[in-house]
Amino acid sequence: MKSTLRFILVAAALLLALAPSAALAATAKTSLSDVEDEVMCPSCHEPLALAQSPQANAERNFIRMLIAQGQTKAAIKQALVAQYGTSVLARPPAQGFNLTVYVLPPALVLAGLAVLALTLPRWRRRTKARTGFANAPASTSKPSTEDERRLDEDLARYG
Repeated sequence: MKSTLRFILVAAALLLALAPSAALAATAKTSLSDVEDEVMCPSCHEPLALAQSPQANAERNFIRMLIAQGQTKAAIKQALVAQYGTSVLARPPAQGFNLTVYVLPPALVLAGLAVLALTLPRWRRRTKARTGFANAPASTSKPSTEDERRLDEDLARYG
């Protein structure tokens, strides 16, 4: 019993010791296509994946050099920003005025929903008041004999 417990503890300690190296081995190596989708060509103002200018080719070569050095995607993007400025990023950083790109659209959607939530019930009440259905009593009475006769004639004619 003690030997199995000792074996389990040693195995657990080995697993914990090897976990960080296994996690590092499991992380995928950065590729050019990974980075190309998230950066722009500074001269064409197109995504780097689509750009075909000499500047785009130079930027791709710069990225390949950083990948060969073992840089991560985040480090490559930082190096590109240092080299070409923040306009090289496909998504602007969420700081300063650029923050409006991330905040304004959801705020406008919420404002529109709030306006609809406030005005829609009023519109419905006004429409009901104009058409006269708001004060009309619900019909629970049986149809008159004249209505029944006309209904029977119509059914006989079309049926």
